[in-house]
Amino acid sequence: MRSPMRGLYATVAVLCLGPLAAGCGGDSRAAEPGEILLQSRAAPGPDPFTASTVTAGAPAALPAVASAPKSPSGGGVTLRTVSGATPGLYAGTQEEAACDIGRQAGLLAADKRKAKAFAEAVGVERSGVAAFLRGLTPVVLRADVRVTGHGFRDGSAVARQSVLQAGTAVLVDEFGAPRVRCASGAPLKQPVAIRTALVNKGEPWTGYRTDRVIVIKPATQAVNNLLLVSAIDNGWIERPSGTEGEDDARPAVLPPVDPDEVFADPTRTDPDGAADPAGAEGATPEPRPSTAPPRPPVEPAPVEPPALEPPVEPEVPAAPQPDLPADPDQGVPDLVEPEPADPGPTAGSEAGPEQDPVGAEPVAPAGPGRETLPEADELPR
Repeated sequence: MRSPMRGLYATVAVLCLGPLAAGCGGDSRAAEPGEILLQSRAAPGPDPFTASTVTAGAPAALPAVASAPKSPSGGGVTLRTVSGATPGLYAGTQEEAACDIGRQAGLLAADKRKAKAFAEAVGVERSGVAAFLRGLTPVVLRADVRVTGHGFRDGSAVARQSVLQAGTAVLVDEFGAPRVRCASGAPLKQPVAIRTALVNKGEPWTGYRTDRVIVIKPATQAVNNLLLVSAIDNGWIERPSGTEGEDDARPAVLPPVDPDEVFADPTRTDPDGAADPAGAEGATPEPRPSTAPPRPPVEPAPVEPPALEPPVEPEVPAAPQPDLPADPDQGVPDLVEPEPADPGPTAGSEAGPEQDPVGAEPVAPAGPGRETLPEADELPR
């Protein structure tokens, strides 16, 4: 069993990515750039793939989420990146699934066009959609999460940058990353940064704040068991990946964090990347005194210098002189230099809303803003 200690804490990553892409891969088309679709936990949203397959269950208790730190330049919206292996990232009910995977597979199988568009968006063959769904795990989000969602329009999957409300039922893959939204059957992928002004679409919910939205990064290796927070008693549930609750159990070793404090400290780092106790990680270690007795100095043997010959100066031909016109003010070509390349935006340079202290619950205005997201090479498909 994979140790629950690995991937425990959240980490912060800041990077401006390229312009809005079509859902980080696949053949899905991109929606209008600059738009963020706010999707509440139960609403299907525009252009759903299927009817909702969310199963009735107790609502999960949602923890407080600390505001993310500002970007290094002091501006922009910094989205915290959390590993999909983090204990307490998701909630669930003991021996109950948050989504009906069998019904989800049946709804897609009944519509060939939707099944084809779904398969292209998630990167599988159409014949492999049912097997793909059966390999996922039903859970419930415990924080607002930024994703690339999709809608079904004109026979294709249309990619949309979206925020899913905490309490949303999703299916996650073996790396702990959300792949399907159960309220609409929509494929989910990693988010893509937006360089233009941000415009919120949809109604923000109570407590929504842009600086409290997180990005779930796939774990670096497969997660054998997800550690969920129970919606019944706020305790811990160990759910094997690819199961629907039938093999749930209480973990033998409890994570060293309270379920209510999983998102409380944005400065925590993964213990796997902790600094060496002898010094700061990446710092040059101070030299340690040697305990061996000193050795006597060794005199080097004299070396006769080689005989030097006087250098021969090569003949340098005179440079040809260009023919200039008689009038020096006419006919001399201008010196043309290329224009300097545009360096483009830098990480954290986008303007965005100021952060408020933890605990305040204003509703984020649906206005312009900018954001920063995790490293592109850390976001596998």
